[in-house]
Parts: sequence; structure tokens; C-alpha cells
Amino acid sequence: MNGADTIAAISTPPGEGGIGIVRLSGPDAIGIASRVFVPARGKKGRIKSRRMLYGLIADPQTGEEIDEVLLTVMPAPRTYTREEMAEINCHGGSVPLGRTLELVLREGARLALPGEFTKRAFLNGRMDLTQAEAVLELIRAKSEEAGRAAMAQLKGGLGGKIKNQADRLAGICARLEASIDFPEEEIETGTMAEFLAGIEDIRQDILVLARTFEEGRLLRDGVKTAILGKPNVGKSSLLNALLGVPRAIVTEIPGTTRDVVSEYMDLDGHVLRIMDTAGIREAADITEAEGVRRSLDALDDADLVLCVLDGSSAPNEEDFLIIERIKAGNKRCILVINKTDLPRAWSVQAVKSWPFKTIESAPGGAGPHPAGIIPVSAKTGEGMAALKKGMIGSLKRKGPPTETSPTETSLTETNPAETSPVVTNIRHKSALNGAARALERAITAIRTGMPAEIVSMEVRDALHELGAITGQVGAEEILEKIFAEFCIGK
Repeated sequence: MNGADTIAAISTPPGEGGIGIVRLSGPDAIGIASRVFVPARGKKGRIKSRRMLYGLIADPQTGEEIDEVLLTVMPAPRTYTREEMAEINCHGGSVPLGRTLELVLREGARLALPGEFTKRAFLNGRMDLTQAEAVLELIRAKSEEAGRAAMAQLKGGLGGKIKNQADRLAGICARLEASIDFPEEEIETGTMAEFLAGIEDIRQDILVLARTFEEGRLLRDGVKTAILGKPNVGKSSLLNALLGVPRAIVTEIPGTTRDVVSEYMDLDGHVLRIMDTAGIREAADITEAEGVRRSLDALDDADLVLCVLDGSSAPNEEDFLIIERIKAGNKRCILVINKTDLPRAWSVQAVKSWPFKTIESAPGGAGPHPAGIIPVSAKTGEGMAALKKGMIGSLKRKGPPTETSPTETSLTETNPAETSPVVTNIRHKSALNGAARALERAITAIRTGMPAEIVSMEVRDALHELGAITGQVGAEEILEKIFAEFCIGK
């Protein structure tokens, strides 16, 4: 990428809309914009900065008028990219936007690569790499909570936390190396015991941050919620009732659903990916067998399971086998007793006499974590409010994470933007774990009496891992991969 050129792109989604924006950044952004813009008042070429000016986009060669627009120009360095920028607010259609982009490209700009505006903001020091990645997280956020977490990261919460740990580690590294280079000098460097305590403390903080990834994954990607049960218990009806729209086909014929049908829903500010699955039973044909296999795959991949039973008919061995499968997978599970609008064939209390313990939380938070038994009628809506409340409640954190008890796949009860940073990116988690491993090696080196040079080398490896997160160190191909995920124009 050449930062000396000027880039341009359409920054708004394709399709029809009230407004579409053509964005420019680079040394000639304002010059190019002024050559294609004709102000409604005043002389052509005289554009005041940081004001929205009304006028026309016209072909400088032919004088043909393309669109009626609003133009904003912003001199460097107080811009998104810290370069000259211009934004042309056109009418939101493919023709005016396409013609306007074509003109600015002809006047000397080149088409921006995906994410190139944000990449320039990073390379020009306006934000660190975690903040740049947070831009994409914010764009892709599927819920309010995910948006808040991305906004907290964009404001520097995660980058600041990592930089703080890196600064502490760099101080230890500097004192370690001073003790190596100047052993005879009277320099306050510290003892190995002090280095050990400091490294252990930093490692623990890094591990705690890395363990927030599961929570961050739920915020970013949504809670994978599988609706399981034997055929004709009302799984598709339950999906439709949760969504409030007829998303899945519902018939009286068992086995209607042959594939996993999924849809996102926002529940109390959290996003859930609800998956309606084929009924689990001994398959009658190859097609149904494949549907059952996919249902079991959905179970294995789920964060939460809604196990649906038919309250109007007595449970049988198929129900028990499904419950046992859920138990074996160590999944959070809600037993949903459907069809309460029909005469009851058995009571909710009867479930507690079953020999299966999936409906009880094991002591100390170990084992399955069901939220209980909730009777509903997917047909009338009875009990749906209680079910939704139970779904949110089942995902609350049971307690603070420890090194011997990893963080559960859960959502916190507090706003992530108001608490400690949450890791939502697998790249960040991998680097944090890499830093923790390097520090563990440093701790082992100190405890076994190895030379200070070995300890220093491991500490430097940890610093490199932390620097890769914020972008202080990193290969060009890593940056290319990160920004390639952005849309063009951002």
C-alpha cells in the first residue's frame, strides 16, 4: 500500500437509499473533490473546511451534471485517517454513486482496498490494532451488548489493558537486562524473587483476560441455542413462537423438519442463534438419517439446549435417550414441556422422579447446568415469557473464573462496556495464551536457577505476543489478513 496516493470508495451499502457516500483520503483528496464539485453559491474551487456545502457533481471535461450533493472536506491531521479527507453525500442509488466514484477515480484517486481507510488510520497512529479491529466488530454487532463491547474496545479499553501489562513487563525486562549487562555497577535492578513475583502477577492478569474470550464469543457471534426433541413435539412451533414469525414449516406429520433451520433473535440485549432441528429417532430413510445426524451436530455445537417434551403424551425411551445425550455433552439445558393447551398426560413434578439428573445443577457448578423445567404452549404463547427469562438466566455467570476453574460459556449480568475488557477476537486470545506460556517458561527458568539471559529471552517473547495484539509488532501479511475482512470504504 502506498500512503502517498489518494484512495476513494463508496462507503455505504449497495442498493437504494436516501443518501450514499463517496469517501476520499490522501494528499489530493480535497483537490480531487474540488475539481468535480460545483458549489451552489460562490466560486468553483473555493471550499471551506469542516462545513457541509451544497452543490452539484459535474464532469470537469464535459460539464455534465451528475448529482445534487452535499460535500464535506477535512484537512489533515484531525480526520479518521489523519490524512486529507473528503466525503460526498450523493443520492443513494447505484447510478449517482457509481458516476461520482468514476469521476474521482478519473481525476487521480484509486479505488480503495477493503479496510484501507481504517488501515491508514492504524498506520498513521490514530488507533492501535485492537481499536481498528473494533471498528469491524462494531459494524458486525448483532445486539446492543455486542455493540457496547465493541465500542469499549474502540475507545481503547482492551488496548489500554494490554499496553499496561506490556509496560509492566518491559520494566521487568529492562531491570533484568541491566543486571546482566552491568553486574558490577551499583544499579537498583531487583532480585530474582522480585522478578518472579512480578512475572507471576502479570501472567495471572493475562490469563484472566484470555478467559473472557468465551463470553466475548457469545456477545459477538450469539448464543448457539439448539431446539432438540423427538419428532412432532412442537420444536418448529417453538422456534416460530420465540421469533414471533412463521420461520419454520409446521405440520401434524412427524419428521417434517429434515434440516437445521436457524435464525438470530435479540433477547434482552443479547443475540441468540436459535436452531430448529430434525426430530431425533431411529431414522426411516437416508434423508431422515442425515437430518438426525445434523441435529446431533447442532447439539455438540450448542451453548444452550432447549429439550422439548410433549406434555400431552407420556414420555418414552426416545425422550430419555435424548436427555441422556444432552447430559453426556455437558450442556446447559432447559426442559421445555410443550402443548400445555392440551390435556396433560403427566405432571412436571413427575420429571423429578426420573433417574436422569440433567434437570438438577450439580454441586459447585460442575456438570450440566439446566435452567429447570418450563411448561409452555407454542400454539397459544402461554409460558413463553417464562421461557425467555429462563434462557437468559441460564447464561448468567455462576462465579468469577479461576485458574483451576475456567470461565464458563456465559453472559455477564453487567454491561461489558462498564466492566473490564472482554476479548472477542480469536487472534487476541491466541496471542494472550502465547504470552502466558512464555511467562510460564520464564517462571520455570527462575525457579530452576537458570541464567538471567534465559529468563529475559522468555519475557521478550511474551512482550512480542502482546505487541502483536496492539500492532506494535507484526508482519505485513497479518495486517493484510485483518483488514481484508473489512468492507470496501471503511
